[in-house]
Amino acid sequence: MRRFSKAALVAVTLGTALSAAPAHAGTPASAPGIGNCTAGACHFDVPPGAYDVKVLLGGDTASGTRITGETRRALLPETAVPAGERVARSFTMDVRTPEGEPTGPAGTAGLDLVIGGSAPALADIRVTPARRARQIFLVGDSTVCDQPGDPYAGWGQQLPQYLRRGLSVANHADSGESTVTYRQNPQLWATVEPRVRPGDLVLIQLAHNDKTTDAATYRANLEALVDGVRVKGGEAVLVTPIVRRWFSSDGTLNNNTALLVNGLGVDHPAVIRSVAADRRAPLIDLTAKTKAVVESLGVEASKALYLSNEKRDNTHTSVHGATVYAGLVRDELLAQHLVPRGLTRAE
Repeated sequence: MRRFSKAALVAVTLGTALSAAPAHAGTPASAPGIGNCTAGACHFDVPPGAYDVKVLLGGDTASGTRITGETRRALLPETAVPAGERVARSFTMDVRTPEGEPTGPAGTAGLDLVIGGSAPALADIRVTPARRARQIFLVGDSTVCDQPGDPYAGWGQQLPQYLRRGLSVANHADSGESTVTYRQNPQLWATVEPRVRPGDLVLIQLAHNDKTTDAATYRANLEALVDGVRVKGGEAVLVTPIVRRWFSSDGTLNNNTALLVNGLGVDHPAVIRSVAADRRAPLIDLTAKTKAVVESLGVEASKALYLSNEKRDNTHTSVHGATVYAGLVRDELLAQHLVPRGLTRAE
């Protein structure tokens, strides 16, 4: 692991770009003297914070480049560039410790990027501190978090690829958490709340692990999270949970397992909708939206959204499923004017 470098900090603090030399398609960032990049990867010794990353893609032959970073975060979707041309793209990313799930391992210090794709070609890269970054904080469970290994993926892990420079995702979702444990664990809500600034969004999706939480407690926890965000000047956005892929005999998901009704009869999506209405908070009804997607695909085709084939898991999503569901979140952020269209990507 490369350690923090005072020289690198000075360069970044002064706004000096950290640049990579040109590379041909198929040999990303492999030219001599590239400094911060090696074949297929770049590392920058920077402290925690928000950073703008600008890349120049393309080579002598046609290329297709995608970029991931830190704990498998999708930062830039595959971008095709014709032979001999160059295309600039940029995004803002959150660098933190731990770099993935808040209760997981610390990871590697600094900023790490992986340059992939069908024919990757990185011609240049510049990393500078983000001066006006707006954060989208994510509070959630394993269906949202930065999952550490294949084939798992959370929708929050895929959301950054839909955003442009000036808007970053700080994914503080953590596997196994309920509204109760998320508020109790000092590594979770007590870490997120102080970071919220005026204008930031905090998306809250907690339900899958509230299996024994009664309705009054569940409601009170959601209200406390919303109120905590507002005290800091942020905007809380309540998100109903993604459905479980659990079909009824009539080909629908009209059952308690699929629609997140717990053993005490608490209808989690209904409570979330009610709290959103009472607190006049924005609501992303991801339960309704994912239900429509899964039912439209049917029993067989919908397996690709989850880990049905790989793990017999109909709760956690594949990279494909997480990407589809992240797209639904992006669409709602736009539709409700929670983020400006100019800071999002269509694909």
